[in-house]
Amino acid sequence: MTIIEIRPACGTDLTDIQSCAWKAYGKYVQRMDRDPAPMHADFESLIARGCVDVAIGDSLLVGYVVFYPERSHICLENIAVLPEYNRLGFGRCLIEHVERIAKDTGYETVVLYTNEAMTENLSMYPKMGYIEVERRREAGFNRVYFRKQV
Repeated sequence: MTIIEIRPACGTDLTDIQSCAWKAYGKYVQRMDRDPAPMHADFESLIARGCVDVAIGDSLLVGYVVFYPERSHICLENIAVLPEYNRLGFGRCLIEHVERIAKDTGYETVVLYTNEAMTENLSMYPKMGYIEVERRREAGFNRVYFRKQV
């Protein structure tokens, strides 16, 4: 796995980010009986606000992460990697990127959530040091919240 760079997203990345979201989250539609929220995120607005960074590998956008400060922590709202690049470390690199930014900007905690139907995430995040802190129904989704001190 080679990441050429992780950089802030720009307007020209919009189509690739949207495509990545649909490809990455499409496998969950049947499990959830609906589209996962990231498939309909307002990426144009998120990019304009500086909340999206992208991972470039093999000279193309292979993943992205949406994150922003929220009160006393950084919220990692959404992360996706193209299916053909899964299990190569791109997702881990994007998460670690957010954790570094949190630490470098004075935040002690990263908070993220996943849908309870995304069972792969429920076992992956604890392996990365995240602790489950809450489960709740929000906007029609059953979400599981995790927190990590950085």
